[in-house]
Amino acid sequence: MRLSVGIAVSILVAVSIGVSTFIVHSLWWTTARDNSRMLAAEINGQIANTVRIEVGVTLRSAEAAWAAVRTIFVQNVIATRQADKREFVFLSQLQAQPNISWMFFGWPDGNFFASHRLGDGGLEMIEIDKGIRDRMLRKDRYIFIPGDIQFEERTFAETSYDPREHAWFENFMGLSSAGWIETRDLPDSKKTVYAFAGPIDVNRTRQGVLAVAIETDRLSRFLATLAPGEFGAAFILNADGKVIAVPDAEADEITPARMGEGKLYEVAMISGERLLADPQANAQGTLTKRVVIDGVPYAVALTPLGFYGWRVATVIPEAAFLSSIDEALINLIYVLIGVVIVATGLAIWLIRSIVANPLARIAEDLGKIERFDVERIERRPSRLSELANLSAATASMAAGLSAFRKYVPTDLVRMLVAEGIKIQPGGEMKQISVLFCDVAGFTGLSEKLGPNIVQLMEPFFSAASAAITQNGGTIDKFIGDAVMAFWGAPRKDANHAENACRAALDLVAAVGASGIEDEAGNPLRVRIGVNSGEALVGNIGSEQRLNYTAIGDVVNVASRLEGANKDYGTLILVGPETRRQAADAIVVRELDTLTVFGRVEELVVYELIAMADGRVGSFAWIEAYERGLTHYRTGRFEEAVAAFAAADQARNGDPASVAMMARAQDLLDRPPNEGWRAVTSTNKNQ
Repeated sequence: MRLSVGIAVSILVAVSIGVSTFIVHSLWWTTARDNSRMLAAEINGQIANTVRIEVGVTLRSAEAAWAAVRTIFVQNVIATRQADKREFVFLSQLQAQPNISWMFFGWPDGNFFASHRLGDGGLEMIEIDKGIRDRMLRKDRYIFIPGDIQFEERTFAETSYDPREHAWFENFMGLSSAGWIETRDLPDSKKTVYAFAGPIDVNRTRQGVLAVAIETDRLSRFLATLAPGEFGAAFILNADGKVIAVPDAEADEITPARMGEGKLYEVAMISGERLLADPQANAQGTLTKRVVIDGVPYAVALTPLGFYGWRVATVIPEAAFLSSIDEALINLIYVLIGVVIVATGLAIWLIRSIVANPLARIAEDLGKIERFDVERIERRPSRLSELANLSAATASMAAGLSAFRKYVPTDLVRMLVAEGIKIQPGGEMKQISVLFCDVAGFTGLSEKLGPNIVQLMEPFFSAASAAITQNGGTIDKFIGDAVMAFWGAPRKDANHAENACRAALDLVAAVGASGIEDEAGNPLRVRIGVNSGEALVGNIGSEQRLNYTAIGDVVNVASRLEGANKDYGTLILVGPETRRQAADAIVVRELDTLTVFGRVEELVVYELIAMADGRVGSFAWIEAYERGLTHYRTGRFEEAVAAFAAADQARNGDPASVAMMARAQDLLDRPPNEGWRAVTSTNKNQ
């Protein structure tokens, strides 16, 4: 496309103005963004310090309560077995210390006593004693009234709780000092608590272990009082990066904190999983990252709290700080557009009158010269000396060519530009599901049909491609009659195992419905193997040739599973990781335990029967088969033969049941050696 000088220069002026304005704006935007991030970091620091102080106060409250009760016991003010006075001491401590959730004591004979806060409205006393209805759990509930507590009710329940079986007692019973420990499964509670525990000695005699515990739900209530930014939130993560406290104003010992709600929780959870896995996370101090989830950026700061590897995670959407800047940016863009339009209009008018029109006239004169119409060419006046000189030169050339216009040559110059794209080999480890599909009896078919095999296989490849692509898979390659595909790359797929299974079933159905037949008129049968796991995915190859593919053990096992179908007469076999990830979305039967070529570890394999959402009819025969498999593995071969026969009959013909029945019958006829294991070897290069 050709442009006039006026348009080209006008565009150049407009672009120059736009670029200059853009550069100035970018510098302003960068400065504003950096200042906003500094503000976010400052808020993160303040929030982290506040949480650290609160956690410290909570921990010190627990330690102080433990020390106070220990002193009462050690000084023999009351004995550990004095139930009424001990109950008063425990109740008063929980009433006075709102951050404490539990105070409990365990004796070497297995007796147990505890006081447990029930939110802000009351508490309960829990006692397990051999003198209480043969070690039943007695629970007394109290409510808080102004300045006192009031008994409400007493209940009894069966229990098997024994403090001697738990780490908080077992660890500290043999120590001489106190410390913090993570524990769970206190009576009638499945919560994880953090207890300050230690032994109690009176007159040099060990009485038992005293512990004071806190629940993270109290910290969740505290987090709800914080407001990092207009739309931010603070979370507490444990050493494994798991969220253990979230902002929830209603959380207490009765009402657990609402975990898993909201986008900020998802950001905190992902930050804990990903960022703490980063080697930088092991360094001291705050780890600050910018995390983008679903296209939305968040400022995340992970700050150590100095207790049990905990970190406080403050999550603030960048929009909370940049919204006003974005509004100013939009207004500035409008102004910029207006300036560019006005400047461009003025530039067009000036350039057209000073440059474009004179050049157009000179171009017209040159056109006349091209046609050797040189008699009417004259000089064109211009305010620009270059144009005036050009016009004079044009007139002089016209005069010089006037006698030679029949000899003026015409030249045409053309240029060809080619651009290459450089691709580097490389890849990354990803969680994927791999599918291998093969045509049964292809070798014989290819020998019989020769070149005609292409016409037979074309509908098969079309059906396979449609089933894979419709379920979000990536076709890797066609290998003779085989197809390799995978899910989870290049785009992420959280349900890659389920989608691979669905594609396998669709593929079998599509081949069956297509009516593809071999040269003998028999329906074409396929065998499929599906496996899930971690593989190296990317551009694999050399500088001369690359292929986007996946390699690794998960691929090899999928290929072996496809071949293993031969031994059982099955169509689709899936590996244990595929079974685990697809979970209740698929209907399978556990087929056998195999060892596959190139792999030492045994593999439990499953036959994929159907998708759970498309389940039709009864699959009672699966139960019969798996019952036979259990008998087979435990050496009860006669029962196994009967169960496999029942499965074959219930399904109206089941090749796998027939194969396993034959194996069981053979072992029944010729009993195996001692140490025989029900593991089928397929260690041959299939």
